[in-house]
Amino acid sequence: MREITAVRVVSGFTVRLTFDDGSVRVVDLEPLLRGPMFAELRADPDLFARVFVDHEVGTIAWPNGADMDADVLHGDEVPSWAATTR
Repeated sequence: MREITAVRVVSGFTVRLTFDDGSVRVVDLEPLLRGPMFAELRADPDLFARVFVDHEVGTIAWPNGADMDADVLHGDEVPSWAATTR
C-alpha cells in the first residue's frame, strides 16, 4: 500500500503527488471526481485547491471530508466504481 507524502495543485484539477517510494505523479483528478462528495470539489475550485495530505491515512483529502485511495492515484489500482463498470 502506497502513501502520499506531498501534494501540490499544478492547475485546475491536476495535482503533483509525491509517494513514499520516492515516485512523483502528475495526475488530472477531474475524471476521478465522481459522486456527491466530489461534486462539491468540482463546483468550487477554491475548495479543491485546499487539498492536503492526511498523514494519518497516507492519502490526499479535502476539508469537506472527501479523500482518494493512494494506490489508485499511484496507478496500482482502479477506482471501485471503474471496476464495477467493466
